[in-house]
Amino acid sequence: MQKEDVLVLEPAGNTLAPQDSPAILRELTAEAGVSINGDAPWDIQVFDDDVYRLVLTKGSLGFGEAYMDGMWECDRLDQLFQRLLSSQAEEKIDNWSRLRLLGEILRHSLFNLQSSQRAFQVGEQHYDIGNDVFEAMLDPSMSYSCGYWHNASGLADAQQKKLDMICRKLELQPGERLLEIGCGWGGLAHFAAQHYGVEVVGITVSKEQQKLARKRCAGLPVAIELMDYRDLAEKFDKVVSVGMFEHVGPKNYATYFDTVHRALKDDGLFLLHTIGNSVTSPKTDAWIDKYIFPNGKLPSAKEIASVLERRFLIEDWHNFGPDYDRTLMAWWDNFEQAWPGLQEKYGERFYRMWKYYLMSCAGFFRSRQGQLWQLVLSKTERQLVYRSVR
Repeated sequence: MQKEDVLVLEPAGNTLAPQDSPAILRELTAEAGVSINGDAPWDIQVFDDDVYRLVLTKGSLGFGEAYMDGMWECDRLDQLFQRLLSSQAEEKIDNWSRLRLLGEILRHSLFNLQSSQRAFQVGEQHYDIGNDVFEAMLDPSMSYSCGYWHNASGLADAQQKKLDMICRKLELQPGERLLEIGCGWGGLAHFAAQHYGVEVVGITVSKEQQKLARKRCAGLPVAIELMDYRDLAEKFDKVVSVGMFEHVGPKNYATYFDTVHRALKDDGLFLLHTIGNSVTSPKTDAWIDKYIFPNGKLPSAKEIASVLERRFLIEDWHNFGPDYDRTLMAWWDNFEQAWPGLQEKYGERFYRMWKYYLMSCAGFFRSRQGQLWQLVLSKTERQLVYRSVR
């Protein structure tokens, strides 16, 4: 037995010696059922020994950047991340770089990373990368959120079922005005206007989304505006927000729900569709924050429930988190098939970044750390009885 195989892992500040790094990573991955240079599809194949140092000094950021740079490979990234997240490997790795971890926590604690001055950053960095990527990856409705897979025949059907379920949960009636906070490329706005006869005002922080959503909704009673939710001033019969709350941030939760409260008529309904974290966390994943969703922060059930008190009543709370795993894998299949036509424009590093993004998120939901919630909320003034919809 080699010396590194019996190394006792006792974090002690920043006393980590470079030669200890491979042994530490082998120990941590072994606890998750993952081997370094093993034969299983979820095992990690290391091509550059600097990977060990990057992971132990930069955590998930170093792990992701090393993958983007081709320093390691894995046949089934989704299965790898399911195992790592289920064993809390990231938390254990964080113990080896406490200063970096403290910096991430302080950044989220001391600064409002989702202020109105920063609201458009995620649109510019992520949603504006190119509509061709999203058109290739998503279903025909261009729904960039979790589908509802109960009895669905495929991705497009799962997204149609999700859109219809949202409209039924909101009890939409012809002639009503619906506000959509974070309207994406107009999929829900188009569906609600066409099938439920409502007038829709959708807002987005992405110029590319606004441009395409307006084109897709032409001829329907739909207005797509480029604006931050904090600037809303009108009243609406119903309000919906799908996949946008992840960009709001805990420091702005009160402002967000107060804004919706002002915008919603007393007898109306508000549906919030959001990814949730199974635990309350003081930070966000550093790689996701840098490369995919800058300034994002996943809420926990505790955080949502506490801020809703004295603002809204919870009429319904629906969790179908496992459906996001299937959605992400379907997106990957579409992206992979379309890649030959995108390759010249975006390049190999983007391909590896996008694969890492979709596969790591699939593992996040498969590990059950990731949740997908739809909440139906009402004001205390509403007198009508609400009947839950599935």
